[in-house]
Amino acid sequence: MPNNATLRRQRTLGGALGVMVLGFALIYHFFPRLFHVDPTQAPRRSMSLGAATSGSGLQPERVSAINELNAGPPLTLAPTAVIVARNSKNANLPEQLSADPPEVKALLDRATKALHAGQLVGDGNSAAALFQQALKDKPDSRRAVQGLFDVRARLVAEIDQDIAVGDVDAAQDLLGALRTLPNAEAEVTQLEASLKILEKVRPMLAQAAGLLQQGRADQPAGGSALDLYREVQTLDPQNAVAEQGIFQVQRAVLDRALAAVAQNDFAGADRELAKAQAIRPGSQQMIDVHKRVDDMREQRANGVLAQAHSALDAGNVGLATKLAAQVRAIDPSLAALAAFDEQLTNARLYASYKPGQVFTDRYVDLPGKTPAMVVIPTGSFQMGAPADEEDHTDAEMPQHTVTISKGFAMARTAVTVGEFREFVRASGYVPDSIRLGGASVYDERSGALRDDSGATWQDDYAGRKADDKLPVVNVSWNDAKAYADWLGQRTGKAYRLPSEAEFEYALRGGTSSRYWWGADAPTRQVENLTGSGDRSRSGRRWSHAFRNYRDGYWGPAPVMSFAANPFGLYDINGNVSEWTQDCWHDNYVRAPNDGSAWINPGCRSHVVRGGSWGSSPDQVDSAYRQGADGELRSGRVGFRVVREL
Repeated sequence: MPNNATLRRQRTLGGALGVMVLGFALIYHFFPRLFHVDPTQAPRRSMSLGAATSGSGLQPERVSAINELNAGPPLTLAPTAVIVARNSKNANLPEQLSADPPEVKALLDRATKALHAGQLVGDGNSAAALFQQALKDKPDSRRAVQGLFDVRARLVAEIDQDIAVGDVDAAQDLLGALRTLPNAEAEVTQLEASLKILEKVRPMLAQAAGLLQQGRADQPAGGSALDLYREVQTLDPQNAVAEQGIFQVQRAVLDRALAAVAQNDFAGADRELAKAQAIRPGSQQMIDVHKRVDDMREQRANGVLAQAHSALDAGNVGLATKLAAQVRAIDPSLAALAAFDEQLTNARLYASYKPGQVFTDRYVDLPGKTPAMVVIPTGSFQMGAPADEEDHTDAEMPQHTVTISKGFAMARTAVTVGEFREFVRASGYVPDSIRLGGASVYDERSGALRDDSGATWQDDYAGRKADDKLPVVNVSWNDAKAYADWLGQRTGKAYRLPSEAEFEYALRGGTSSRYWWGADAPTRQVENLTGSGDRSRSGRRWSHAFRNYRDGYWGPAPVMSFAANPFGLYDINGNVSEWTQDCWHDNYVRAPNDGSAWINPGCRSHVVRGGSWGSSPDQVDSAYRQGADGELRSGRVGFRVVREL
């Protein structure tokens, strides 16, 4: 692409050359003596006035002048023969009573030859004189009458051409000859009126040419070349000089559009293109320049977009956002922009992941990887229970709006026994069930939880050895936090326990009903819940359970045994209840509304969320919450982790 200086030189040279050509034509026609040309001696109309020239119609000088000014062209600037052919009408021919005698035929042949040679009027050898002599000798000669008609038509066409290009002297000479022809009164009257208009617009055209040369093509309004050319066209709609002048004005405006593009000012280019379109709508030069601007716009926009992609790939979201804004300013309709905007949004909110995407992080210093994480979308929700909901508690009040403005990833399932075992083995961490001794496990005989000093995280809900696919239970809040911290150390990413708000938001999965599957007992298997159809090993049944529901488990099930909620999370409101970051508060008065954890330094009691395999229906409510000592180890409580994006 040429540099700015080169474009300015090219634009200046092109504009100046166009103005010089137009100015030369105007000065030549209006003030020929400036070029040492005597209008009385210049062979302007040898073809019409009978000067001794050979060959065709227009002289080379005349042809050149017409070609230079022919910007349309209007019909008046076409060759005379074409004008005559388009405007031809048969003369009102008389009824010829007898054939032309030989001497009249000879005159007619000479006249026709003079007509074809362009010797229309003048001496006795001109076409007009010879046709008139033939008509005198044979008044009913149809050929003579038609010949005089053709002479008159050609003269009218040539006078129209002279008027169109502003050649008053040539038009007046030919008009004098036209007056000598019979039946020319109507044409003479019309042409005289056109000449009067021409005399009026000549100084206006000269002034417009000067304004154009001064750079006042279309500004200021009311004092520009365009205004004068428009005024001339109002007086003389067929004026070719005014038409050519408007062409040059539009060219100047289009040059400004290209200059703006060279400065990467595409908004400015659009403004200039709009002005040019208003001057001559749909002109070819308008179409050509518009395409050039559009091509350069697309090329520039794609170049900046490539830089934006590079910035995004490097993790510089701020720079990528600024570059995307530049692309939008250059070409808001660029096809690739929408896809990049989506990438940018994902990068800003989800660190280039997409909502619903599942991923794992590999450890940087030893073999292994994190639990599978799913990206949770941003959004707002009503946290807590509505005041009119049945069975709500004061701890679930007041209901309030929470906005999650930054995406996060949450483990698809609760942490399993196998995953926790990997952590203990690699880190040497001693869980509280071992350090402090024991946990609370389910007693089949009593149907309640009891303390068991020998139970550890390696046991299931009833104190038996747990399968690796089961969610780990008998872990304290301290154990859960230690595991999340360890994942952060192994991956270099920010792993932690979910805040209470994040947990409820993820649990609801975009729903506002009492449970994520609806308002009542599920009609299909959705979670490991207390169902009226479930039985323990000894035949026990739940005293308060979901009616007509059976999931086949008494105690935790292997993770992912049931359906995922709308956010792709398994066992989020069943199987085991889970620890969150937050300290326990009796209600939501002064609770954060941005999704962050509500923590008091040194607190000992933390929030447990979500239903478990042994929770009654009211404890599975999406708004239900309870507090527990951070050292609690229970066969009904596990945890899952969150990763910040």
